[in-house]
Formats: sequence, C-alpha cells, structure tokens
Amino acid sequence: MLFCVRMDVSIPRDLDPAEREDTVARERAYSQELQRSGEWAHIWRVVGLYSNISIFDVESNARLHEILSNLPLFPYMRIEVTALTEHPSAI
Repeated sequence: MLFCVRMDVSIPRDLDPAEREDTVARERAYSQELQRSGEWAHIWRVVGLYSNISIFDVESNARLHEILSNLPLFPYMRIEVTALTEHPSAI
C-alpha cells in the first residue's frame, strides 16, 4: 500500500539542547533504516520549512501507523496521510 505523508515538525524552543540533539539523531537513524528496507520509499524536504513529504510503501494501514508513531520526533509533528492508488491513465 502506498501513502503520501507530510510531516511538519515543531520542536519546542525550550527543549533541552542535548535532548533535541539526541532525538534528531535517533530520528535520522530510524528513518534511514526504514529507507534501506524500502518501506520509506521516498523523502523530500519542503523548502524553507522543517517539513518533509514522503512516500511509504507498507503492507497495511497498521504498519504505517506503527512506523509513524515510533518516530522519535512524533510528539512534535503534525502529520497528514493520503492513501494512494494507481491512476487509470498511468502507463
């Protein structure tokens, strides 16, 4: 199943700098592991924002929920999910 996911990150300004650094490092490692596995198929930065638009290729809605809710930055994200299907005119 393919999903387009927009993630907008808003880390509180008063978060301890060491905690911020650790959380961002864990986020990077986790997301790169998912990219290597193929479940996080594409990721693009939204220019000028701490946001990305990603394509996930997962077996189920439940798996996508599991992936997203386990993101270290999840508590600081606004996430918008759109299910995708092949367009009838695609070749």
